[in-house]
Amino acid sequence: MTNKETVRLEQSIKNNTALNDVIIDAIQDIKGMDIILIDLREVYDASADFFIICHGNSTTQVAGIISNIERKAKEILNELPSNIEGKSSPQWMLIDYFSTVVHVFLKEKRKFYNLEGLWGDAPSVQYENVA
Repeated sequence: MTNKETVRLEQSIKNNTALNDVIIDAIQDIKGMDIILIDLREVYDASADFFIICHGNSTTQVAGIISNIERKAKEILNELPSNIEGKSSPQWMLIDYFSTVVHVFLKEKRKFYNLEGLWGDAPSVQYENVA
């Protein structure tokens, strides 16, 4: 790896870390529950470098979490998502920042789809619920 490639890789890691930190903070602002960050960088054919998964207790909370993530990422990092899915029925919403994809569920939908189980081989970090 050349020095230029190493610098690009280090910058990419720094950008991912900043984005993930802002996303997790935005989720905690709206009292998202059971936040988990899954590191998919070493998983062959993963669609992103990171998944962040959490749940809310109502469709209003799920939509609020997504809205707060979008607002804070734009304000703090000038990052815009490539896509937001689930607006018409906010039981499972997704916001895609290419390197990081955030899944926000209603609790029962999260249990049903069990994304954590599907990516169980990847390293993950669980965040404490904010009271």
